This record gives sequence, structure tokens and C-alpha cells, in this order.
Amino acid sequence: MVGEAVGGALAGSLAIMSDAAHLLTDFASFGISLVAMHLTVKRRTKKLSFGWYRAGTYFTTFFIQEIIGALVSILFLWILTGVLVYLGVERIINPDYTIDPLIMLITASVGVVINVIMGATLHQPGHHHHHSHGGSPTYTPTDSGHQSQNEDNSHETDKHLLDDKQKLVEYGAISNQNVHDVEKNDHGHSHKKEKNINVRAAFIHVLGDLVQSLGVLIAAIIIWFKPEWKIADPICTFLFSILVVFTTMHIVKDIIYVLMEGAPRTVNFIDVTQSLLEVEGVKEVHDLRMWSLSMNKIAIAVHLAVEKDRDPMDVLRISTRIVRKKFGISESVIQIEEYHPTMSECNECQDPPD
Repeated sequence: MVGEAVGGALAGSLAIMSDAAHLLTDFASFGISLVAMHLTVKRRTKKLSFGWYRAGTYFTTFFIQEIIGALVSILFLWILTGVLVYLGVERIINPDYTIDPLIMLITASVGVVINVIMGATLHQPGHHHHHSHGGSPTYTPTDSGHQSQNEDNSHETDKHLLDDKQKLVEYGAISNQNVHDVEKNDHGHSHKKEKNINVRAAFIHVLGDLVQSLGVLIAAIIIWFKPEWKIADPICTFLFSILVVFTTMHIVKDIIYVLMEGAPRTVNFIDVTQSLLEVEGVKEVHDLRMWSLSMNKIAIAVHLAVEKDRDPMDVLRISTRIVRKKFGISESVIQIEEYHPTMSECNECQDPPD
């Protein structure tokens, strides 16, 4: 980043400066991420009852950033891009400027080489993932006491999980097929964790930097052989600016969607309703509200109208397990009510429009 900034200043190249500005924004967003991640793990307070999830994790194609951190960094990037576009327009109008093609060529070449090396390193196959499924114990050959304790904990955990699944069928909470779906969901969560999302995001980011460095290199070669075509530098800056805006626009939309507490895109409203209606004794599901605390933390509030002779604690426990295990909802508030036939005709109890 510093090398590109110095090289761009010495060469008088806006294209290199735009690449350096992009890297500066990445560096700044990474720093913001560190601060936001520190806030995320802080305990909730009476004033912030949900904790600090608004500073919580958000995944972009560049790095794991935070909701607020991502917004700040993108706005900062847009400001820098706007300044560079303004300078580029000035160069188009007043072409009285000089560019050192040699420094520009060297800087761009170094940038390409570094991005190729980083991309090759991140794209190396054969990353080994060590993981376990179910309640497999972790053995410590030198400590038999710990080994026995792990085995006991594992068997106890497996027993609880088995009891829960059997009760789900017994209470009619979900069908056998849905039990299989819950098991697949639990199994799938571990597989998702196996995928190194950070490395994949970094690789995509490096590819973007490589394309940008190649564009600067091409512009440098053109100016090297044809100095009168130095307009290639501001043109390259305009192209990079368009690329920056288009690649960050959808991120801003997602951030605003979360800040507006929109329903999560990964959970279907109707699916949640139908799954809760399958719980034995549940007659009506109403006032269902879902919103995103962050891109990977979902909250839900719902009222369940149950039959009079149904144990509300059983319904609550089974419903809570469904929304958390099947749909990955981490924060749930489920209110149990006694069912009345008039609820079917109540306008306030009907599902909201799409």
C-alpha cells in the first residue's frame, strides 16, 4: 500500500493512486473489524440488551468485516474514489501533466507479482481439515482420567440428543422426514465451519487487486511506448472507480437491510410458520416477526395458540428447538397462548402481506 502510494506520487499516476486508495481502505476496514470484533464479544447490558451485535460480524468478499465497520470503510472508499475521479476529469480537461512511465511500470509490475504470489499461496489445494462429528471424544494418551471424562461427557451428550429427537417424534412436533432435516442441519453446520471462508474471501480479494494491477500495468506499457497516450491513466482510473462502486453497492444494500431490521434472506417466513404448526397442540401461529441482528444472527418473536389440554412447556421446548436447530435462529421469544376459535377470524392474527 505504502509502496504503491509512493510510486503513484512519484510517477504522477492516478491509476496507481486509486489502487493504493483501495488497499488503504482495506487496511482501515481491517482495523475497524478488530475493534468491532472486540465489541462483539462484550457482554450485553441493560441499555444494550442484545449486546453489541450491531457491530457484529458481516462477511464481505474482501474480509470478515463488521456491519458498522463495513459501512464506514465503504463510504471512505467512495470518498477517495470521488476525489480520484475529480482529479481524472481535471486531467482530461487540462492535459498539462506529466507521468513517469518507468516508475509507473515498475510499481505496477511489483503489484502484479505480489498479487500473483498471494493468489497462488491462498489457492494452494490440499488444506487439511481436522474435525469430528457427533460426540466423538478427544483422547489424550498421557491422561487417562481426562480420556474417561471426555467419554462420559460424550455419551451423556449423545443420550440427551437422542432423547430430544425421540421426543420430537413422540410429541408430533415434526415428521420423521423433518427429524432427518434437523439432523442434516446440525451436520451441515459443522461442514460449513470446515470451509475456510476467510481464505476464500481473501483469494477473491486478491484476484480483484490482480485485475486492477494488470490494468495499471497495461496503461503503463501504453504510456511507455506512446507518451502522448497518457490519457490512458485517467481512463484507467475511471474504469477502476466504476468497478469499485459496482462491487460495493450490493454490500451497502445488505448493510442497510440489516440496520433496518429486515427479515433474514436465509429463513423463509412460511417455512417457519408451517414447522411451528406441525407441533402437536399448536392451532394458530400469529404475530411472527423475524429480523436480522447481524448477517449471521437472527432473532424471532412469535405467538403460539395451543389447545387447552396441551402442556405449554412441552410446546415451548419443542418449538424453541425447531427454530434454533432447523432454522439456525439464535434469539427466540415464543409466547404460548390458549387457543380460541375466534383467532381464525382476527385480522391482527393474520399473516402480513409479502
